[in-house]
Amino acid sequence: MRRPALAASAAVAVLAAAAATGWAVASADDGEGRAAPVPAADSADAGFARDMAVHHQQAVEMSYVVRDRTDDEEVRRLAYDIAQTQANQRGMLLGWLDLWELPKVSADPPMTWMGMGDAAAGEDGALMPGMATDAEMARLGRLNGRQAEVFYLQLMTDHHRGGVHMAEGCVRACEVEAGKRLARGMVEGQESEIRLMAAMLKTRGAAARP
Repeated sequence: MRRPALAASAAVAVLAAAAATGWAVASADDGEGRAAPVPAADSADAGFARDMAVHHQQAVEMSYVVRDRTDDEEVRRLAYDIAQTQANQRGMLLGWLDLWELPKVSADPPMTWMGMGDAAAGEDGALMPGMATDAEMARLGRLNGRQAEVFYLQLMTDHHRGGVHMAEGCVRACEVEAGKRLARGMVEGQESEIRLMAAMLKTRGAAARP
């Protein structure tokens, strides 16, 4: 049952990236119609684009996993919305790196652009704040029904908290206006979804992790 969903997630990501790249090329300006300066490879703009693309990819994967593990329409709808939104945003971020002719990977540790290169490295696959570990992803894939719903909502709440932290860092430090606008939208959207997930957890007799 999981293979079709994972295949669908890959197809969605590819299509979103292709469409979003065109949007990125048209939108990478200084907010007044002038071409924005190309950021350096070690800039906050490039670091944010690289790291958030990785962060978003896990959210997409997590969302498609839970859609196979529950029949609850509320959770399935939220998971689909998150997967679609973050696949689209990931396409924008990767499109900008292509536009800037910058590498999509860096030898520096994740979060270096935020001054957190020494502190960001987690364990068991959790490369950045909020990311689930490999063991947590494996556990999500084994759960079903209400247990899968609760664990997904808890993992995604953590994921969004980490994403908001990163996006706020870009709002402060990024210089390309299109990137700052996207980051502000991420903060607003993910904070709204955090509140929604808190309510969904409460109806299931659970709560977000501390």
